[in-house]
Amino acid sequence: MSEKVYCANCLHCVVVRHFEAEQDKYILRVKCNKKKWSKRSGEEKLYKYFTVARRMQADCDFYEEMGEILPYIKNLKKELPIKDEIYLIKSPS
Repeated sequence: MSEKVYCANCLHCVVVRHFEAEQDKYILRVKCNKKKWSKRSGEEKLYKYFTVARRMQADCDFYEEMGEILPYIKNLKKELPIKDEIYLIKSPS
């Protein structure tokens, strides 16, 4: 593939739970299952959930489009929260 692609429209772009110090609380992060996002150290890079609509790659051999890009990305930009939301894991009652 030789054109820029939106990672959010790729099958390998997934949302994961990211636990902080308190194990009953988490925030959402986005990662590439094909490990295309990495730090200089080689460690996998996670991105904030609400920024995924802006993630693009100049070229990606693993890109698998999930649908029409324009309405999808436009809706993501409009609907995603503008900051991290903290989620609480409920213990069984």
